[in-house]
Amino acid sequence: MAAEAPISVAGLRADLRLAVDTIERNHPDLSHSVSKLQLERAARRIDRQLGRPMTQAQAWSALARLNPVLADGHLFIGLPNWRKESAQAKAEGNVFFPFEVSLDTHGVLRVVSALGGAPTPFAGQRIRRINGQDVGPLVRELLARAHGDTPASRSALLAKRWWLFYAKVYGSPVAFDIDLAAAGRQTIVGSGETPAILQEEASFERTYKCDVSKQGAVLTAAAFSWPDKGKFFDFTHDCFARIAKAGAPRLVIDIRQNGGGDDDMWRDGLLRYIANRPYKHGSRYIKRVLQPNAPGEVAGQIVSGVIETAAKPPADEPLRFAGEVYVLVGPLTYSSAVLFSNVVQDYRFAKVAGVGGAVRARQSGGVQSLRLPNTGLLLFYPRFVLDRPSGTATPTYIEPDLLIPDNPLHPEAAVDALLGSNDLPSLPTQ
Repeated sequence: MAAEAPISVAGLRADLRLAVDTIERNHPDLSHSVSKLQLERAARRIDRQLGRPMTQAQAWSALARLNPVLADGHLFIGLPNWRKESAQAKAEGNVFFPFEVSLDTHGVLRVVSALGGAPTPFAGQRIRRINGQDVGPLVRELLARAHGDTPASRSALLAKRWWLFYAKVYGSPVAFDIDLAAAGRQTIVGSGETPAILQEEASFERTYKCDVSKQGAVLTAAAFSWPDKGKFFDFTHDCFARIAKAGAPRLVIDIRQNGGGDDDMWRDGLLRYIANRPYKHGSRYIKRVLQPNAPGEVAGQIVSGVIETAAKPPADEPLRFAGEVYVLVGPLTYSSAVLFSNVVQDYRFAKVAGVGGAVRARQSGGVQSLRLPNTGLLLFYPRFVLDRPSGTATPTYIEPDLLIPDNPLHPEAAVDALLGSNDLPSLPTQ
């Protein structure tokens, strides 16, 4: 592969300025996550670090320091084509960090599995050092480039992409010197396996699952986006038919890994089977008009309003589930998945369970993108901000009705707690 031409200092600084100007010009409500003063201060700090030509990876490493300041999973500077480039790197024989990891809000990094998901005897062990570096400063360096609403959401995202962030910032050595709390120093060859996140995104069967028994059912939806939506709708119809046949009394809809997608997938694929009255997906909204499509709209204008139209689930749906429904959420639940969680909680179609305090209930959306011309990096920014259906401003973040801790080593434990306990409160009469 030909050596990458360095990006000039002038080009780096021009792209940073373009990103900041684009955010300030197009965001419908910047104060949703950051003030203009905070944004400009962060940009000045970054600009001072752009004193030499850089590769694209180095440019991302510098400009992405804006991401935690922006504090919104829909507002960040990202790597272009990182999935495709990672697959190409693997095909060329490059290797990645050898483990899938978990990362808590205290900066504790643990081994979950081998990269790609295979078992490892080191599962559960705390990582103390990597290639001679203490993990604490290393974690802080990588988190300084992660995007997301809160430290908790950014930690969860970094854990899923640890192999990627580590490679972009520190490189990909052939072998890693890893100091583990129990096993001590280990020299472990870098992995040529496909990381779990890329495997999951490429497989319908890993993204969507339906497990049904007489004790209860679990419907996993790890995304509300799929190229063939009809396949998803067929899947959910079949799942609810199996639930009805088994007479399952409880249903867990697991969206802990769901980063969002299209609202029609949860509206037509899930709510048609659990909603028993009309509902709205939000209440008030504020949007930036980018392309006028209504009378009186002008490009650049900020418009606010109230959602008036309610969606109506089919009154005669034969597979409507009448038992107890729990929607399981976590720090990676985002975007359209948050809207789904808001709807079921506000209309009491289900109890929300899991871990909260990580992502905002008031969600930005309508994500736009801009390729920065000199670095080739991508700027993502939202077109609107939407209040939850109830219209309440609190709680700020998703807060479950039932707090169910999540165990990265045993993700099924949270599901078992919901299906196996007779002590869970019943849903209120609707």
